[in-house]
Amino acid sequence: MMDGKQEWRQRMLNQLRQLKAAEKERYDRQIAAHLYRWPLWQTARTIAMTVSRETEVNTLPIMEQAWREGKTIGVPKCDPRAKTMSFRRLESFAQLEKAYAGLLEPIEDQTTPIDRDEFDLIIVPGVCFAKTGYRIGYGGGYYDRYLRGASAVTAALAYSFQVMDDIPAEEHDVPVKFIITDQGVLHCER
Repeated sequence: MMDGKQEWRQRMLNQLRQLKAAEKERYDRQIAAHLYRWPLWQTARTIAMTVSRETEVNTLPIMEQAWREGKTIGVPKCDPRAKTMSFRRLESFAQLEKAYAGLLEPIEDQTTPIDRDEFDLIIVPGVCFAKTGYRIGYGGGYYDRYLRGASAVTAALAYSFQVMDDIPAEEHDVPVKFIITDQGVLHCER
């Protein structure tokens, strides 16, 4: 199964890298617009999300919008030795530093921890998704471990071409409940 996931991951990353900048920006704006109109975004007070990589839906303007709306944003801090992560409250992009795998993560002595139970919404990154909510991420398993037992609503931001009828999934994979794409909000059914 892992070979299948690696193949899917590589194929989708190649497709994402070929997305033209103007097209990506248009999709990012459409996704953000659907997200902001979504009732679960509107009622969420504390939201977890990553600082996006170049091939992902741009989360920086989404974080700025959340701050304007008075929401609390939690950003993950990875521990690569234990393969775990915790979230820390981000109030400014100046509180970020390049860390594990080139990701932008919160600077610990400038941020405070947020407990998993404090989140109303957890936005989960991924490379490709199934309509059932299963996802293929970057292969570290951090989110699958973190999401076990989480009570928050889970969602992903994705370009519509990243959403497939089905993808390889394993017993330990934790699906998201919603996928917000450039075409709208998909409620994942299993």
